[in-house]
Amino acid sequence: MTSHQIRQAFLDFFRSKQHLIVPSAPLVAKNDPTLMFNNSGMAQFKDFFLGNGTPPSRRIADTQKCLRVSGKHNDLEDVGFDTYHHTMFEMLGNWSFGDYFKKEAIAWAWELLTEVYKLPKDRLYVSVFEGDASDGVPFDQEAWDLWKGIVGEDRIILGNKKDNFWEMGDTGPCGPCSEIHVDLRSAAEVAEVSGKLLVNNDHPQVVEIWNLVFMQFERKADGSLIPLPATHVDTGMGFERLCMAIQQKTSNYDTDVFQNTIQVLETLSGKRYGSGEEPFADIAMRVISDHIRAVAFAITDGQLPSNVKAGYVIRRILRRAVRYGYSYLGFQEPFFYKLVAVLADQFKDVFTELKAQEEFVAKVILEEERSFLRTLESGLKRLDVITATLKSKGINTIPGDEVFELSDTFGFPVDLTALIAREKGLLIDEAGFQDALAEQKKRSRQDAAKEATDWIEVREADGVEFLGYDFEETHSHIVKYRKVKTKTGEEYHIVLDRTPFYAEMGGQVGDTGVLLVNGGDKENGGRKINIVDTKKENDLFVHISRDKQLDEVLQDAGIVTARIDKYRRAKIESNHSATHLMLSAMREVLGSHVGQKGSFLNDEVLRFDFSHFTKVTDEELSKIEDRVNEKIRENIALEERRNVPIQQALNEGATATFGEKYGDFVRLIIFDPTYSFELCGGTHVPSTGQIGVFKFTSEGSVSAGVRRVEAVTGEKALELMRAQEAVLNKIKDLLKNPTDLVKAVEGLLDERTALQKKITNLENEKIQSLKAALIENMETHRTFNLIVEKVSVPSADSLKQLSYELRDQVENLIAVFGAEIAGKPQLSVFIAENIVQETGLNAGKIVKELAQEIRGGGGGQPFFATAGGSDASGLDNALEKAKGLF
Repeated sequence: MTSHQIRQAFLDFFRSKQHLIVPSAPLVAKNDPTLMFNNSGMAQFKDFFLGNGTPPSRRIADTQKCLRVSGKHNDLEDVGFDTYHHTMFEMLGNWSFGDYFKKEAIAWAWELLTEVYKLPKDRLYVSVFEGDASDGVPFDQEAWDLWKGIVGEDRIILGNKKDNFWEMGDTGPCGPCSEIHVDLRSAAEVAEVSGKLLVNNDHPQVVEIWNLVFMQFERKADGSLIPLPATHVDTGMGFERLCMAIQQKTSNYDTDVFQNTIQVLETLSGKRYGSGEEPFADIAMRVISDHIRAVAFAITDGQLPSNVKAGYVIRRILRRAVRYGYSYLGFQEPFFYKLVAVLADQFKDVFTELKAQEEFVAKVILEEERSFLRTLESGLKRLDVITATLKSKGINTIPGDEVFELSDTFGFPVDLTALIAREKGLLIDEAGFQDALAEQKKRSRQDAAKEATDWIEVREADGVEFLGYDFEETHSHIVKYRKVKTKTGEEYHIVLDRTPFYAEMGGQVGDTGVLLVNGGDKENGGRKINIVDTKKENDLFVHISRDKQLDEVLQDAGIVTARIDKYRRAKIESNHSATHLMLSAMREVLGSHVGQKGSFLNDEVLRFDFSHFTKVTDEELSKIEDRVNEKIRENIALEERRNVPIQQALNEGATATFGEKYGDFVRLIIFDPTYSFELCGGTHVPSTGQIGVFKFTSEGSVSAGVRRVEAVTGEKALELMRAQEAVLNKIKDLLKNPTDLVKAVEGLLDERTALQKKITNLENEKIQSLKAALIENMETHRTFNLIVEKVSVPSADSLKQLSYELRDQVENLIAVFGAEIAGKPQLSVFIAENIVQETGLNAGKIVKELAQEIRGGGGGQPFFATAGGSDASGLDNALEKAKGLF
């Protein structure tokens, strides 16, 4: 059976048992802060087991994309070195939510494995939970009796709590489980040692393929177990291992799950997998064929490589694959992205999302490869130097500061350095690396250090109420304040019970403005407190002032007037609303893959980071710009909806941006429901016409797969256009107001090119004339010809040209030239290569000695070197000194 047939047979089997077949959840975990990636088949059903949701059916089956590279499920370092560990893998599973239990789960598992897949019954072993006295959980007699009636006692193994009691976490549903293991060894090996003795002993051909979990308890916070009101079944079968068993292979990588990719690698590298000639080439092919699955599907499901969190995990996996290809398969250029096509075709009927995004995924990987390859070679050379030096000294551990340098300078993850070190028979100083990393973090903390007093409570308040969506001014009470010392001076942090000031969030900067005590009238004991920024700290809106000596007024203030700088706020709102319009336009012009990755919005500029794989062309930028300005001219009124249930908002098509944390109820910002419809907590213009005009100012790369644009709106856009117009008018004035400015500038450039060519020709003629004179005055010695002269040439390159042209005409030449170029002295020394080899003379050493006369320095190769200095009056002495050296 092919892998496709094996997968389909599983789904068809459980469909016949009245199971609902559901699609795989994304590889990237969504709405689960405890997971970066879905690491098991049950992850998407967790809420059902916890009682937080109702499943669409009491019986479900699927194949789930899983990724295990962090936490307790970390198989990354094993991948490639053995035959059955993977980063991404498929987990076939069937679930019962309060429906069937052990009897059906066990019977169906045996039926599928032996009757459908035809696995030999005498090669299968099962395990049963032996019980645990500390938990008060007895031996699983029910499972034992059920298995005994199917396989007999001689094929049942008792398992302890570690192997045969499954728990979701420290608390929650849990229960005993039965594992099914298969023995794939040869008949001779089986005859020599029973497979029963090798179960759970890490034998590569005696492996677990299916785990049947019977959830019948709940683990409480105090560690006790209580029976669940309903029992559940959660099973997981490793698809790749199942294919290995059914296709009668001894390695997962020998199955058709991986062979398509490995065959492409063979073609690209010219090496043959499994030949035994280059063991590390085989490891590299296994690593790469595994890692491309994890990287491609993660990107497909929305996780781009980056330097943080889940993005860093994907970058690590990608770099590990590229490094193996570089080191052991001879790939000096990007290759990893070429595997996306074969993967997309292989899974086009299973996980259709990869085929739909094939081009995008390949381009993201290509950009990431290019980025890494630029640092990989230099980093590997640096590591070679480090390891060679250590070995010469008999040291077998790379110091922590060297490991940190490789990480900080060359982008080598510490695990990559450890891997390469291991291949070279070395260790790394992990503790020293952590110390160096901690020291860097300490420096960063010191750079941002603040010294704050305790909060001084002025009055009690139930909370802080933000009124800034509706009001630019409020009457408020001061709740508390504190003084904070920073590098720029002392600040006061002030908390009000109600405020119109927006605190910095979601890329939008905080408001500025004033707090007016007693109307701000000094004659009546009033005070105007300037607010220079507003930040959010937990649930507090913190108003920051750099005014002096505010303690007394803050303690005694009654009602204060909190007033934002509404003109600045209006500019910020224009930039924020323009960002929403721009994102929608980008998706129209560049594609639906564009997603927000970060932003910065103040009253001067909008900066926006987004997922995209290539430079945005000038034509594309113009189209986006035109579309945004079209929506501005339409003067679309803002539709704002508050306290909308988040699921309702998402169901209606609202766009959530760059991983913001949203509560159960959200705010919607809509500029035409068919155009811009987003979840957003920021402030916005009442209608798009207020933005005025939108203009891009720059576009560039932030990292592989992420671009950045900057733009201005309203007055700033007008200022930009006026500045550009002023430059244009200045150019016109300088060119005497030509009718066709472009043609006039092109004419100047053509004229400049022609003049430069003339200058080059004249300089060449001068050198040719000079060369003839130098040959005529050359000193001829028995073993060499010597020219030592002060010459007039236009550039240092001319000295080199002169020397090399003389070399082509004069045998056994030694030439020393001095010249004053742009007021600075220059020296050059040329020695024919045959003289260098015969005598050991070195032009680099000689020019350094001569350079002392002109108060300078230099160097170069043994046959040609140059020097510059600051004292042109020393040129004659330098040349005279040179004559005495030969």
